[in-house]
Amino acid sequence: MNLIKLNAIDSTSTFLKEMAKKSNLENYTVVVTKSQTKGRGQRESSWISEPNKNLTFSVFIKDFELLVLNQKYLNFAVCLAVFDVIKKHLNTNIFIKWPNDIMSANQKICGILIENKIADAKINQTILGIGLNVNQDIFPMQFKNISSLKKITGKLYDLDQLLNEIISVLKKRTQALTTDKFLKLEQEYLNVLYKKNIPSMFKTADNVLFMGKIVGVSKTGKLKIELENKTIKKFQIKEISFA
Repeated sequence: MNLIKLNAIDSTSTFLKEMAKKSNLENYTVVVTKSQTKGRGQRESSWISEPNKNLTFSVFIKDFELLVLNQKYLNFAVCLAVFDVIKKHLNTNIFIKWPNDIMSANQKICGILIENKIADAKINQTILGIGLNVNQDIFPMQFKNISSLKKITGKLYDLDQLLNEIISVLKKRTQALTTDKFLKLEQEYLNVLYKKNIPSMFKTADNVLFMGKIVGVSKTGKLKIELENKTIKKFQIKEISFA
């Protein structure tokens, strides 16, 4: 593993993206920082992390043979890799919240951002940005339903060890991305999907509330929700949230 450690940076993913433009990066190059000032999450949101207490890193992966139409399986593999490691350290109920947050009960402990580069209808490289709350136990009041490994268990964790664990499992998961394993991968993901088959209140981007339950993920990676009238509607990431 080509590991680059930085004391502080605005965004590990942005840094890695610029490196990839200028040089031929080794597969699974990792950039990790003690302090990330402008971490990015889904929906153009920011990822706030207390310096020296959490894992904020990005991973460069190349040499894919994954068709764009199968990119949801990359998301499944990445989420399950991080899930596998977190599950080892926590006894609480751990879930993946669609598309790629890791939850402990109803509290978010990890966010993942996946940015793919596409050529000839294939993903030829990707940059994974991962923020895992580890040893931070106090969070700003405006960030509700946020937790960390230490806040849940009371234990202090070795950040380097955790990083090595995640990269090791991530390699196994992504290198096993073959069509004959897609169904198993999807089933594993759906088995731990947050609020699956549980009636819940949702809110659309224009603030319309409705009841429904998550029943799966479509071929193109959209969230499938069964409405009260038993019809199934599909939503993209920016179109829906829990109310």
